[in-house]
Amino acid sequence: MNKRILLKNAKIVNEGSVFEGDLLIINERIEKISATISDNNAQIIDCKGHHLIPGCIDDQVHFREPGLTHKATIHSESRAAVAGGITAFMEMPNTKPAALTSSLLEEKYNIAAKSSIANYSFFMGTSNDNYDDLMRIDYSKVCGLKIFMGSSTGNLLVDNQSTLEKIFSNFPKLIATHCEDEQTILDNIEAYKKFDGIDASYHPKIRSREACYKSSSFAVNLAKKNDTRLHILHISTKEELALFQNNIALQEKKITAEACVHHLYFNDSDYQTLGNKIKCNPAIKSADDAYLIAQAVSNNYIDVIATDHAPHTIEEKNQSYWDAPSGLPLVQHSLLIMNTLAQKYNWTIEFLVEKMCHNPAICFKIKDRGFIREGYYADLVLFEPNSKNIIKSHELLYQCAWSPLENKALLGNVELTFVNGKCVYDAGKIIEGSIGSRLEFHN
Repeated sequence: MNKRILLKNAKIVNEGSVFEGDLLIINERIEKISATISDNNAQIIDCKGHHLIPGCIDDQVHFREPGLTHKATIHSESRAAVAGGITAFMEMPNTKPAALTSSLLEEKYNIAAKSSIANYSFFMGTSNDNYDDLMRIDYSKVCGLKIFMGSSTGNLLVDNQSTLEKIFSNFPKLIATHCEDEQTILDNIEAYKKFDGIDASYHPKIRSREACYKSSSFAVNLAKKNDTRLHILHISTKEELALFQNNIALQEKKITAEACVHHLYFNDSDYQTLGNKIKCNPAIKSADDAYLIAQAVSNNYIDVIATDHAPHTIEEKNQSYWDAPSGLPLVQHSLLIMNTLAQKYNWTIEFLVEKMCHNPAICFKIKDRGFIREGYYADLVLFEPNSKNIIKSHELLYQCAWSPLENKALLGNVELTFVNGKCVYDAGKIIEGSIGSRLEFHN
């Protein structure tokens, strides 16, 4: 039997416009969009003039499963994601073991197929010696290849010049890179280890802007030389912005860039109060960097907004600077952060949808998602952008149960989230029982 849901009286936000009307879902997909729709067999939901947007697509998260499930699981973090209006995520390969073979990669897909409330995809990981493995993957079913260029944990660091040349010249799909120069960082660590009293405020000096630019510029030059489809993750410095263009349509760009919400919202003055809670790689840097990255988002030098959601336990974070791991949880609040920053940068709701929904779908060539279109999957979020939202610890859905945003005031409220036509989040409550789908990609 067909499951029919009729969303009435919505402000439908899609492709640069806001349209007041109704939307009919039949089973997993959007059947009809019109000014007025009647359907006596449908469950009717009155949207009360609130904004109906496509579900956000987060192209960079770390959900820690397998192997690091004391920090998080795919189930726990997908719950937090849908509560934050994220209906699809792309997860990174630095789990334990790292996703460096097709069998290890499929193990992650199998976990998600049983436990993820949101839609999902997983990056294939790269090492100095798994070239044959990564070339065998069916990339119509995998979002892309992740390369830690110069900085990583475990065996994911790729620093062999000939390996990089081989991958960049032969790999046929999107390569996503984390760009920080390892030797620069090691030299900085060696210099600062000599001093007492080093805390998180030194993090942007140790993982310096020089390390970022050296690696990002190297990746861009390598991509240009080989005509590679390159996507550089989490831009954190003003210097890197000169590497990108805004005079080409996104569909035609070979080199694209992502900014993460924490590099826009926080700056180095926040280390004083938040310390290791905002220690992340690449480091949060100056207010000037945050401002200019936001301008680059506004002017389309930066194409996509993501989180780099990377939870750790509070016990791990409470260690000394040198021992505390890098990363922070963000998926539950990324839409609220961007909506709050919209006041400062004059971003419209249509613009937020472009950067968080449309552009990830375009960038990764995702099939039938990221837009509110008839025939597309009904990945939808009912969003009220004007309400004040104080982030409370007891409302956090992350397994790690903390956030650097606790007690901060953000703007907006996620009221309903639909994944594949099923309501999975309603007025503060997760509706268990449904599982998301594996993302598929156009060649």
